[in-house]
Amino acid sequence: MAKFISYEESGVSIDANDVMVDRISRSVAKTHGPRVVNMKNGFAGLFRLDFNEKLFKKNYKNPLLVSCTDGVGTKIKVAQAMKKYDTVGIDLVAMSINDMIVLGAEPLFFLDYLAVNKLVPEEIAEMVEGIAAGCKLSDCALIGGETAEMPDIYRKNEFDMAGFAVGVVEKNRIIDGSAVEKGDVILGLASSGVHSNGYSLARHICFKQLKHKAKDRVKELDNKTIGEVLLEPTRIYAKSIVWLLGKYKVKKVVHAMANITGGGLVGNVPRVLPKNCNAVINKSAWEVPAIFNYMQKKGPVKEEEMFRVFNMGIGYVMVVAPDFANSITEKLTKYGETVYRLGTIQNGTGKCILK
Repeated sequence: MAKFISYEESGVSIDANDVMVDRISRSVAKTHGPRVVNMKNGFAGLFRLDFNEKLFKKNYKNPLLVSCTDGVGTKIKVAQAMKKYDTVGIDLVAMSINDMIVLGAEPLFFLDYLAVNKLVPEEIAEMVEGIAAGCKLSDCALIGGETAEMPDIYRKNEFDMAGFAVGVVEKNRIIDGSAVEKGDVILGLASSGVHSNGYSLARHICFKQLKHKAKDRVKELDNKTIGEVLLEPTRIYAKSIVWLLGKYKVKKVVHAMANITGGGLVGNVPRVLPKNCNAVINKSAWEVPAIFNYMQKKGPVKEEEMFRVFNMGIGYVMVVAPDFANSITEKLTKYGETVYRLGTIQNGTGKCILK
């Protein structure tokens, strides 16, 4: 008589998935506001855009939806080495949300996709709890996701993750850089560290070149482990930026914004500049965090390459009207951001010049 085989024998466990779903449900529910339409065991997430004055103080007059998608890159290799899975969930949210708010958008909801070799409910729960924490930091709802167990695609202990975010912006409040002009002030918001870009180079320096183990303590990094420093989650600027823009409902004092991801300042600031302007930034305007100095020295890596790959301590840039630069700085500082006056907009050809 032929032996019957099961799905689990092929490497996929339906039971483990059910345990995982049960574990993460409370973390997900904590991100839901009144706009989320709850559907138990639904096949898709529902989110309300229409106005109900009993529920919402705010409605959108001429809304445009804004969407983003991204991953965490090879930072997940550090998480694997440290067996720490919660912080990369925050990174996943940050990578899309920080891009979205550049346009002046308000985050609405987020979805995640996790792909693993083997579904271990405790590890997936950590990842999703991190994603939920990132959504709370962004004031957006986690309304859906997918976990795929694929032993033939991913090796043991390997995983990957992707995120998808949707937000909204009033059509007449879009910030696209078209208002940037000579004399505008460039403000920089401090990063929390390496964020989630440049990890192929960071890992090459720290783990291949210097032969560090993830849990090695490094004197130059306040005796923290190299894994701990590299896993510091990406700072999410959504609450600060959305709150600030809400303070200027008539005047358009923020002329452009840029999320400093892969490409650094020199690669991302030009994306929001008119072709007749340059952003001239003073490199002495802020103190570069120790991790960047450590990698530059130990690589060694040329300074030009460091600024082309990493954020170097500036995670987000705003170009603002000069008369409002001080008040914006004060407001964001009170809200918890560390703000630097980086430089000014000058006549040019659409470049970011570091001096």
